[in-house]
Amino acid sequence: MMKKTIFALLVFISFYSFAYAQANQDKAQLEKERQDIQNELREIQSMYNKVKGQTKQSLGQLNMLKRKISLQESYINNISRELKYIDDDIYKSNLEIYRLQRQLDTLKSQYAHTVVYAYKNRSAYDYLNFIFSATSFNDAMKRISYLRSYRTYREKQVTTILETQQLIAQRKKQQLGRKEQKNVALKNQTQQKNELDEQRKEKDAVVSKLKSQEKDLKKQIGEKKKRDRDVQNQILAIVRREVEIAKKEAEAIAAAEAKNNITKPLTNPTTTAPTSRIKTTSKEGSYLNLNARDIELNGKFETNRGKLPWPVDNGVVSIHFGKYEIEGTKLYGDNPGITIAAPIGVPVKAVFDGQVGGVYNMGDGMAVTVRHGKYFTTYSNLTSVSVSKGATVTRGQTIGKVGADDDGNGGQIDFILMVETKKVNPEPWLRR
Repeated sequence: MMKKTIFALLVFISFYSFAYAQANQDKAQLEKERQDIQNELREIQSMYNKVKGQTKQSLGQLNMLKRKISLQESYINNISRELKYIDDDIYKSNLEIYRLQRQLDTLKSQYAHTVVYAYKNRSAYDYLNFIFSATSFNDAMKRISYLRSYRTYREKQVTTILETQQLIAQRKKQQLGRKEQKNVALKNQTQQKNELDEQRKEKDAVVSKLKSQEKDLKKQIGEKKKRDRDVQNQILAIVRREVEIAKKEAEAIAAAEAKNNITKPLTNPTTTAPTSRIKTTSKEGSYLNLNARDIELNGKFETNRGKLPWPVDNGVVSIHFGKYEIEGTKLYGDNPGITIAAPIGVPVKAVFDGQVGGVYNMGDGMAVTVRHGKYFTTYSNLTSVSVSKGATVTRGQTIGKVGADDDGNGGQIDFILMVETKKVNPEPWLRR
C-alpha cells in the first residue's frame, strides 16, 4: 500500500511538472506578445507626439490614433489572458495542495500503523526469536533481510512525509505570489482601460476637427490620388519595359537554340531535340518568371514573406493599403500601397536585393522603383535619391531619404509592392 501511495505521488508530481512547464511556455509567448505591443505603442506615441496639438489635423494623425486604440485594446486583451492564466494556476494549485494534503494524511496514517507495530514488537528478544525460529540458514538470512528492508521502509516513510510537507509549503508560498501577481495585473488592466478611454476621447476630438477641415482634406485626398496615379503609371511603364526586354531575351535564346538544333547533326535519329532553356510562353503568361536568374530571385523574395525589413526604421503606418474612409466625413480614398510616417530626412532602405528599374521626379518628391524578379517595390515622396537607374541594390541599402508629408507637419513615404501589374498589400510581407 505504501509503495502504491508513493508511486501515485510521484506520478502526480511528474504530471504537474509537465503541465507547469507547458503553462510557462504559454506565458512566455504571452509576455513576448505584450512586449511587441508595448514597443509598437511607444513608436506610435513618439511619432504622434511630434504632431500632437497642432491646430490643423491630418488623416495621418487620425490613423495613428486608431492604431494606438487598436494596440491598446490588444494590450488589455493580453492582460485579460494573463489574468485567466493566473486564475487557472491558482485553481490548479489549490487542487494540488488538496491532493498533496490527502496524500500526506495517508502517509501519516500508514506510518502510524508501522510505529504501533514496531512498538508492540520492540524488544530485542522478539527480533532474535523471529530470526532463530527460522527452519534453515537461508530462511534466517531472508528474515534478517526483511528486518533491514522494514527499517529502510520506515525511514523512507519519514522522508516521503517530510518531502510532501515541504512541497505543500512551497505550493502555498507560490499561491501567495500568484495572488500578488493577480493584484498587479488587475491594477495594470484598470490603468490601461483608463488610457484607452482617454485615447478614444482624443480620437473623437481629432474627428471633430477633421469635419471642420473637410474641404482641405478633400483637396489632400485629390492630390494624393493624382500622385498615386502618376506613380502607378511610372511603375507600369517600367514593368512593361522589363517584360519586353525579358521577352526579347527569351525569343533570342530560343531562336539561337532552334538554329543550333538544325545545323547540328543528330548522332541518333530517334533522339528528341533538346528543349529551350527559356520558353517563350508560360502558364502565367509572364516572361519575368522564366529567366533562371528571375526564377531564383522570385523564390527568394517569396520565402521572405513576413520577414522583409521595413523601408524606414521605426516607421508607423499612417494610411493602410486599399480603400479607406475618413471617419466623420463622406470622404474616401484608395491607397495603392501603405503610407508610412517617419521623421523627415531619415534613410529609406531597399527591402530586398534587386535592380533599380527607374528613378523619377514626381514634382513634389522623388520616387524609386526596384525590380526583384517579377516583384517590384516603389518608394515615393523621397526628398533625395542616392541610387541611379540600372544600379544593383542589396537588402537594407539606403536608396533615398524621407520627404515631408502633405501638411508639412512631419515626414512620410509611400511604399508600393506589385507583382508585375498587380498591387498587393505590403504589410503581410514586412517583418513586425
